[in-house]
Amino acid sequence: MAENGKDKHRAEATVDALKFSLKSKAPEEADDDDEKVKKSSGGGGTPSDIYRYRMDYPCMGICLIINNKNFHRTTGMDTRSGTDVDAANVAKTFTKLGYKIRLLNDQTVDDMMKQMKKVAKEDHSQNASFVCVLLSHGDHEEIYGTDQSVKLETLIGCIKGRCCMSLVGKPKLFFIQACRGSEFDSGIETDSAIDETPEKIPVEADFMYAYSTAPGFYSWRNTSYGSWFIQSLCENLAKFSGQLELMQIMTRVNHKVAFHFESSSNLPGFNGKKQIPSIVSMLTKDFYFPTK
Repeated sequence: MAENGKDKHRAEATVDALKFSLKSKAPEEADDDDEKVKKSSGGGGTPSDIYRYRMDYPCMGICLIINNKNFHRTTGMDTRSGTDVDAANVAKTFTKLGYKIRLLNDQTVDDMMKQMKKVAKEDHSQNASFVCVLLSHGDHEEIYGTDQSVKLETLIGCIKGRCCMSLVGKPKLFFIQACRGSEFDSGIETDSAIDETPEKIPVEADFMYAYSTAPGFYSWRNTSYGSWFIQSLCENLAKFSGQLELMQIMTRVNHKVAFHFESSSNLPGFNGKKQIPSIVSMLTKDFYFPTK
């Protein structure tokens, strides 16, 4: 009886292995992908072509900038001096990159939700991408309107999946200048210095979230020159767009914030602090801003 039981398990394991092998891609099918690449690039393509977002649309897309500076007293939030410098810098940078700018100041949570839903209802079929820049107070996974906070996922969820079909398969880039907690980074010393054929894709695919700081940490902003993150973002986009892929640019943004800035304050515990941005990418291809 015991041996019969083992034989049964072996048979079941063999069937399971067969099912797995049938679901898996067989080695000889690899050439099919090569053919897809060649067809999509006119016959002379390379495998890298399928890993690069299309930029040959009439417009780069909308750049929605929400700039919250003044907050209701009930929120307990201070005025964000210097944020207007950030907003102007972002608008100038993304205009040069070919985006249509929508700059909105002092938006309530309801206003912010309405703007995201408005974007979702629009036709983006002629646009290569979508950019949203949020400049506000924040805390962990929340961002503040002028009246209260809202979960980022709730706000961003307005344009995910079937909510905005004309952006499916296209890069959706979010740049978020806001605190993500109240921790300070004191630093540490070192010893040295869209596709041709329809197919199902994940709802979370093709999003990138560039946070000004790591989870749980404070985000620094200069009242005269704007935030460290936005200064670095705009500088590196202007310098490297058309040359480097987006994630390479964002690595340089991280480097700039990490090594170039340090807080200078007379307030106890606020001096000599550091910051590192955090990039969360669900992009499925390389993103290159087109050269002018």
